[in-house]
Amino acid sequence: MILIGDGVARATGLENVMSSELVELPNDTFGMALNLEEDNVGLVLFGDSSLVKEGDLAKRTGKVVEVPVGEEMVGRVVNPLGQPIDGKGAINAKNSLPIERKALGVMARQPVKQPLQTGIKPIDSMIPIGRGQRELIIGDRQTGKTGHCS
Repeated sequence: MILIGDGVARATGLENVMSSELVELPNDTFGMALNLEEDNVGLVLFGDSSLVKEGDLAKRTGKVVEVPVGEEMVGRVVNPLGQPIDGKGAINAKNSLPIERKALGVMARQPVKQPLQTGIKPIDSMIPIGRGQRELIIGDRQTGKTGHCS
């Protein structure tokens, strides 16, 4: 590890690392390779980044980051790796999917059947959102996007 800060890190020596590959770090901390450069790799850290120090060893896992999917996940609270953090025991999902994957085309998706009420009148009236739908919120910095959506 050559640089760490704000939940991201830079590592060297991870030859042939894949984009979105899970990288193992000390103290049960993991990262996901995102910014692949010739001589170093940018990692997004999962877990307590204060446990990772400059000079620590980063190891490739050879696996793309995946999370469990299915009915077993409904109502559960998980960390970014899909591990339960709600105290309700292990999740025994039969399937998993890569954390980064191409979304289905519009025609392949099921139609929206149930609205998602945000409680924000301008959004609910002008730009209704369907339950399960993704929505991109664009705006200049410091204009209240996060405050309205949290």
